[in-house]
Amino acid sequence: QVQLVESGGGLVQPGGSLRLSCAASGSIFSINRMGWYRQAPGKQRELVAAITSGGSTNYADSVKGRFTISRDNAKNTVYLQMNSLKVEDTAVYYCNVDHTRATMRGLQNFASWGQGTQVTVSS
Repeated sequence: QVQLVESGGGLVQPGGSLRLSCAASGSIFSINRMGWYRQAPGKQRELVAAITSGGSTNYADSVKGRFTISRDNAKNTVYLQMNSLKVEDTAVYYCNVDHTRATMRGLQNFASWGQGTQVTVSS
């Protein structure tokens, strides 16, 4: 099993900044893609940003230039630096980790989700 622990959410005023962290632990052979998703009330969950094991990144158009995703492979941790936050960024943010672990059938790929952390942008 793999556990993901998120932290860093909270209440911030428009224009402010927050940094989210998501640490993976457990029976991990390797971590592949890591990403952040968000879900606002009444809306579908959407991809915010993702980073591959090689460091390639992609972002939702709505956050380009404001958010930065990064990872520390030694700590199995992914970060999301959020600057110039807007009211419309308010949502529950979830990390998602694609990883490989050893099973009775050999190495297999899995995807795990964090528990979610609330980000509220309000004056």
